[in-house]
Amino acid sequence: MRTEQKSLDEALESLKEINESVCPNDGFLDQLKLFEEMGFKIDTSSPLYRRFRLKLLGQSYKVGEKIGNHVFEDDPGVARQPNPNQELSGKEKTLKTAYRCKKCRRIVAAQDNVIGHTPGEGNSSFAWHDKRKGHTHNKEQDCSSLYVEPLKWMTPVEDGALEGKLSCIHCGARLGYFNWSGIQCNCGSWITPAFQISKSKVDVSTI
Repeated sequence: MRTEQKSLDEALESLKEINESVCPNDGFLDQLKLFEEMGFKIDTSSPLYRRFRLKLLGQSYKVGEKIGNHVFEDDPGVARQPNPNQELSGKEKTLKTAYRCKKCRRIVAAQDNVIGHTPGEGNSSFAWHDKRKGHTHNKEQDCSSLYVEPLKWMTPVEDGALEGKLSCIHCGARLGYFNWSGIQCNCGSWITPAFQISKSKVDVSTI
């Protein structure tokens, strides 16, 4: 795919010309589709990659695998020690968006930790709910919550619970909720697994 810049469908057609019995499993096809969407390269910082990785973590939890915190993302509220021998690159000098606990101002998530979603995705399953409310959501900015990767400060997640509250590790203020089986956003989209931080519980800042 990368060498000839072929789409997934084109690559499969080429393989079937050589061997008609070629039939990759669904998981492998998902990986190839992701590879195509990322421009035929592996970019672990890509939002597409992060969403795919979170989906795999959810599948692992569903089949009973223990999810250790070694796969959780670093706590953005813990300052990293700078390397005095390494000059800051332009990317590292750029200010980044962070989300702070409204009560104690501790950083609980960075923009890089946020997993985007398509507003209203999966909405048909909950059409009755939206009709009753009498409104629709077209922009992710309208969502009342952020959905993030599991972070190392989320001790209830590390303990292996299926669902539970997410509280600030510094002051204990309630920030949101998590559920490995998923949570429906107020826009109608179903996020699975979901690590939800209410926007009303945090302030936006730059770091």
